[in-house]
Amino acid sequence: MTALPEDQTRLINRFLQAQAAEKAAAANSLLAYQTDLHLTARQIKTDFRDMDARALRQLIKGWEAEGLLPRTRARRLSTLRQFMSWMVADGYRSDNPVQFLDSPKLPESLPKSLDEEEVLGLLAATQKLPPPDDLRMEAALELLYAGGLRISELLGLKIQDISPQKSALMITGKGGKERLVPITDLALQRALDWLAFRDKDGPIPHTDQLLSGRDKEMSRQSFSLLLKKIARIAGIDVSRVSPHILRHSFATHMLNRGADLRTLQALLGHADIATTQIYTRTRPDRLKGLVASAHPLAKNAENK
Repeated sequence: MTALPEDQTRLINRFLQAQAAEKAAAANSLLAYQTDLHLTARQIKTDFRDMDARALRQLIKGWEAEGLLPRTRARRLSTLRQFMSWMVADGYRSDNPVQFLDSPKLPESLPKSLDEEEVLGLLAATQKLPPPDDLRMEAALELLYAGGLRISELLGLKIQDISPQKSALMITGKGGKERLVPITDLALQRALDWLAFRDKDGPIPHTDQLLSGRDKEMSRQSFSLLLKKIARIAGIDVSRVSPHILRHSFATHMLNRGADLRTLQALLGHADIATTQIYTRTRPDRLKGLVASAHPLAKNAENK
């Protein structure tokens, strides 16, 4: 693969630095931006600073000819839109030709979730793991499901975040935004049980990660492997189980049991209520039931 011109690479790196410093973009987001921009730079026949609407149309036609999925094209276009906006703000360009361009229409994708019995089955299956993974994964799944956490948020929990006096976690989510997430007494107790077992011979000095073993920290990969093992023990298709599906399950179950959207938005750390509203589409029967039970005219109709 040919290397990019040095000035193009330098421009992309400055954009990434700005996203990290000004918007606290996560490492995964920065890597995605970098990949998208490097791929785009190799396809266009001009410098980013000179790219016009015509070059942009050719670029999009090229994506379509490649057979890129609408979601992939939409992501690349979003990255390019942010990049161009940054160039305008920093004086590298006078206009943003992507600004008013519509993204490809995406097929509606409803969040997938497990039912409550399946989540209970996963929690029970953790006890069949060999120690110390039995206690560690039971604590991890209780916290993940109790708080609707992202995997990055779970793995970012520190020892000092947990104590018998704390009934809530201060979570640092996307963009460095903090939110207070209450957890169940059971989740707290399982976390305390794990720490007591792990540190019975003294605290470990190399890390303060809550879920770290005595020899190394827990990574996304090691968590994923253990979660798949738990799913197999529970008799659940491993393709249906992931940390994000457990987060979806938390949201769906909370909504089914009467949580309101604004509360759920705060618990999940969604910046936009529209992101939370997608969960209402998984249970249209619940919305119909709410109208039938709560609307004053519906009650009047029952009395006639």
